[in-house]
Amino acid sequence: MSGTDDSRLGLGASVWGEDRARAESVVRQLQVGCVFVNALVRSDVRLPFGGTKQSGFGRELAEHGIHEFVNIRTIWID
Repeated sequence: MSGTDDSRLGLGASVWGEDRARAESVVRQLQVGCVFVNALVRSDVRLPFGGTKQSGFGRELAEHGIHEFVNIRTIWID
């Protein structure tokens, strides 16, 4: 990796390698919604899923995702 993440997309990424410390360093440089080390990108209903940059807005699935579909409001009666 060149040290920059110049892609205009950021849904997910896979980082492959045997050196765990180096893989973690690369992961921290990526601007993506999810990163998998030594595995393919996938989703799980228990975990939030979504992208960054031009790969979407917000999250779906899990507790974080449900908040994308609700409109929280305040009602004050005095």
